[in-house]
Amino acid sequence: MSTDFILPDIGEGIVECEIVEWLVKEGDAIQEDQVVVEVMTDKAVVEIPAKFDGTVAKLYYSKGDIAKVGEPLFAINSEGASAPAAPAASEPEVSDSATEAESKAVVAAAPGNDFILPDIGEGIVECEIVEWRVAEGEQVVEDQVVVEVMTDKAVVEIPAKSDGVVSTLYYKKGDIAKVGEPLFALSGTGEPAAPVATEQASATTPAAPTTRAAGGAFEAPQAAAPGKVLASPAVRRLAREQDIDLTQVKGSGKKGRILKEDLAQAQSQPQTAAQATPVSSKATAAVSSGGTRTEPMRGVRAAMARLMTESVQTIPHFTYAEEFDLTELRALHAQLKAQYAEQGIRLTLMPFFIKAMSLALSEFPIMNAQLNSDATEITYFDDHNIGMAVATKVGLMVPNIKSVQTKSLLEVAEEVNRLTASAREGKVAPADMKGGTITISNIGVVGGTVTTPIINKPEAAIVALGKVQKLPRFADDGSVVAREIMTASWSGDHRIIDGATIANFNKRWQQFLESPMQMLTVMR
Repeated sequence: MSTDFILPDIGEGIVECEIVEWLVKEGDAIQEDQVVVEVMTDKAVVEIPAKFDGTVAKLYYSKGDIAKVGEPLFAINSEGASAPAAPAASEPEVSDSATEAESKAVVAAAPGNDFILPDIGEGIVECEIVEWRVAEGEQVVEDQVVVEVMTDKAVVEIPAKSDGVVSTLYYKKGDIAKVGEPLFALSGTGEPAAPVATEQASATTPAAPTTRAAGGAFEAPQAAAPGKVLASPAVRRLAREQDIDLTQVKGSGKKGRILKEDLAQAQSQPQTAAQATPVSSKATAAVSSGGTRTEPMRGVRAAMARLMTESVQTIPHFTYAEEFDLTELRALHAQLKAQYAEQGIRLTLMPFFIKAMSLALSEFPIMNAQLNSDATEITYFDDHNIGMAVATKVGLMVPNIKSVQTKSLLEVAEEVNRLTASAREGKVAPADMKGGTITISNIGVVGGTVTTPIINKPEAAIVALGKVQKLPRFADDGSVVAREIMTASWSGDHRIIDGATIANFNKRWQQFLESPMQMLTVMR
């Protein structure tokens, strides 16, 4: 069987290298740790050795080509991959049971084709296993999602590259996997065998060896012994997590095997009194124990914690807050929302905030600027890449809408809907997370009126929108009227933005939002 050798992580931040010299050629026999190729990064020349004995089946690059970390570099035919069939011709005839045992050994020893965790983002060298979508022994097809992993930027789905049977999962849920190392292994393309169960059946009925018809599948495992259940490791783990007694679950699979669907059905059914009693006592013990739980900070939450700490330690923040009267904007929004809903377009208030901010940024470019790390240069950005802070299941994410100054209100709305949906699933593309120039955080959706947001470094400012409240205010004639009021809370980098600048910028943004018709006069 041919196994691809994936170019591993060969240095922090290195994503590609140049092929300097192949020290072998296709067809050569090589040994474990023998140097196969020399590659050159931007730091040094590195020798890449073989991981095991075999024959070079394919060199994927020529001398001088650029190879990518996480992609196949060469392929090796492992020694003896087809050897088991050869001795059988010269062996003396043996009993059926011996033949069966030998065939089982071959199946168990058949090598899997390792899937190497590829480069899943610039600078990312590891990720956390969020959820395995398959279990060992399951059949998968090309492009089927096998596992969800979480980096410090997003949750990424990893698909299978070919059809086959999952022979090995190298990590458990919650483990940290390294880019360039094996993630799981696939073998064959047929239905998986169940060696342990088959061996047990053979021990009780030695005269009836397990056979496999051409193109068929091995016979299903026999029913479990009394007091035992048939279930895959994934199902057993899920049962433990949900505190479900598998002996009380009726399996719907072959020979009574318990499936994940059976667990879901068991969980939805009311518990019997016998089952409820121990659970209740367990809950009481947990409440009275006063224990603690410690879990590691990983992925998006760990990255956000690091960035927020760095921001408050290196940027002198100052806060500015102002009330906005959104009565006219909300009336216009209600009218347009109903109109575009008929066309299948979801229009919220956020696109108005974003487009109005872009118009104001055109008049106050310092608000769209960034200071370098040693505070010696200011970079002004022509593009208004406005970020939205979104609370997700994996932590706070801030995707940004690129080049808002060139987009219409409806185009901004489409981007808001796309990025919000992706962020809430934790699956924002890395490109959508990069290049932000200013950020809006909408705390009002969960409540709260005033806050002090932390700047999304290296940006220079962030605004938090409070909830919209219907409050009494005085009209020009002195009468009291109900108005739709929202408070906008700013934090600015006091090294390049002063109080007057942020107040004037906020006033211009406020004019666009309080009198939406004014936006028409400056829109291009």
